Formats: sequence, structure tokens, C-alpha cells
Amino acid sequence: MKPSQLQPNEFAPFYADYIKAVDEVDLLEGLENSMQDFDAFILQIPTEKHEYRYAEGKWTIKDIVQHLIDAERIFAYRALRIARKDQTPLPGFEENDYADAAFANQRTLSELMEEFKLIRKTTYLLFKTFSDEQLLLTGTASEKPVSVRAIGFITIGHQMHHQKVIRERYL
Repeated sequence: MKPSQLQPNEFAPFYADYIKAVDEVDLLEGLENSMQDFDAFILQIPTEKHEYRYAEGKWTIKDIVQHLIDAERIFAYRALRIARKDQTPLPGFEENDYADAAFANQRTLSELMEEFKLIRKTTYLLFKTFSDEQLLLTGTASEKPVSVRAIGFITIGHQMHHQKVIRERYL
């Protein structure tokens, strides 16, 4: 299953750029490769940049990694609920409220990356259990339709988006 196979009605327009950013790879391969790429990318960031903000009120690199952890947990939960045929509409979340309450800058970047890699591993293992039929199931999240497979590619593209932001604004 590749991102080009997604239909426009499987995700909200807001996520289109995330999905377009994903290479034409199999979903499971993309989840694994993007995690390895992100880990290698983060490892090369100098320590003095870990809590750098490019403007007042903007997140630090640690905040971004924590945001990726939180968002991936939410995305995986959404995928699980939809794959299990739960049609309950799933709410959105306010990312800035989560960031304010996470206290990422009290942790080391190494600790955050360890957690990110574990979360990604569990996301990978979850998606590995989904049948082709489950990947096609759709539900409602943030008041928009979304398929299980789209959530997988959104997860990858979301990480890639923030990696690009770090590269362009923090380094």
C-alpha cells in the first residue's frame, strides 16, 4: 500500500501536504524508514540547539519531538478505533495545550528520542496487524473522514514536516 493509492475522500485537505511529502513506499516500510531517518537526523543536532527557539513563543526541538510523540499516540489510537469498526467520531486535540503541559524541556533529547522510537515501533507493529480490509476502513476524526491507511501516511508525513521545519528554522 503506497500513498498514491489514497483517494481524496480518505483524509481532510489539511493533511494533503503531509501525504504528498511521503515517498512512494509501502506503508510499513515508510514507518520504519522514516523513524530511522529521523533518529539519525536528531543525533546530529548540537546540544546547544536542543532548547533553541527561532522566535519567541515557538517550540524548541525538544518540544517538537514531544509533539511528534503525542500526535503519533493519538494517530495510532484513531487508527485502532477505526480498524476495530468503532464509528464513534473522534475529537481533535489542541497541540499547543499538549505542548504546554508536557514539559519536554525538562527531559533530555536522548530520552525523548528513546520514547519516540518506542512509540514508532508500536505504531509499526499495530499497522502490521491490520488486514487490507481494515486499512481501507474509514471513520471520523476532527470532524473529517479518515481511513486507517491514510492515518499511517499522515503519521509519516507529519514527522517529515517537522523534520523539515527543524532543518529550515533551527539549524
